[in-house]
Amino acid sequence: MAIQTRFTEEFGIKHPIVQGGMQWVGYAEMVAPVANAGGLGFLTALTQPTPEDLAKEIARTKKMTDKPFGVNLTILPAIKPPPYAEYRQAIIEGGIKIVETAGYKPQEHIDHFKQHGIKVIHKCTAVRHALSAERMGADAISIDGFECAGHPGEDDIPGLILIPAAARKVRVPMLASGGFADGAGLVAALALGADGINMGTRFCVTQEAPIDDAFKRQMVENDERMTNLIFRTLHNTARVMKNAVSDEVVEIERKGGAKFEDVQHLVAGVRGRKAMADGDTDGGIWSAGMVQGLINDIPTVKELIDGIISHAESIIHGRLDRMTV
Repeated sequence: MAIQTRFTEEFGIKHPIVQGGMQWVGYAEMVAPVANAGGLGFLTALTQPTPEDLAKEIARTKKMTDKPFGVNLTILPAIKPPPYAEYRQAIIEGGIKIVETAGYKPQEHIDHFKQHGIKVIHKCTAVRHALSAERMGADAISIDGFECAGHPGEDDIPGLILIPAAARKVRVPMLASGGFADGAGLVAALALGADGINMGTRFCVTQEAPIDDAFKRQMVENDERMTNLIFRTLHNTARVMKNAVSDEVVEIERKGGAKFEDVQHLVAGVRGRKAMADGDTDGGIWSAGMVQGLINDIPTVKELIDGIISHAESIIHGRLDRMTV
């Protein structure tokens, strides 16, 4: 079973299925099974407290797989930014050949990685940003529709429009992100002009995902309505799982005039990590997409990837074939 695309050919993977960078999830336990199953998984650099810790996590992942995997480096504006140059050096010295960048002004990062023969996939939420990243030298684009978990941007363009709009203009291989969970989604993405899919929430609901089972069961139970958009009034929109904490954030913003300080105690990363460790699905903020409505089980990573490919092939060679006369 295999579906060949420009992305699989240029990035040396078997299946056009990517597990993108996810804070507090992108560890070796998640990434190695994705690689072993023929997909492309990404460690999350800033999940590691220091560049030295990232170097150790790269080495640990290499002990668990001999297949290609990458590292996500998300660049965010900050008063005291992380030591990005040191994280880049850990990636380079670790022998990583594929990096997923996301966020703010990636030029210096793209340049540095490409000087060392590393392919760069830049994740973005708008066609204009995709074209900018392509001009900067990105080897592929991951285009993130409004349905996605995490930050969907401020344009509110869903994947059904965003993916083909980007495909008409972007020349490098392109992944479709946001709202993908099964073979039907993969076929749809390919039909819309993408060369593969990038999944986050769906990979969180697998047996290997380093997340408390309570969160996995909650996402299986949830439907497509169980997300909240927070930070809308702060122009930094994030889609998260609907729970008591995110409901409270939405209510504070709805009253008007909210500042980040008004919700900081609710959205603090420390609180979210404690809730995850405790299995308290109402204890903090948790990124999750509308695709929860398509998740009905907790398979192994291999079962998930094999199932997506098998499902996609059955649609292509079965249902769609029968429609042509």
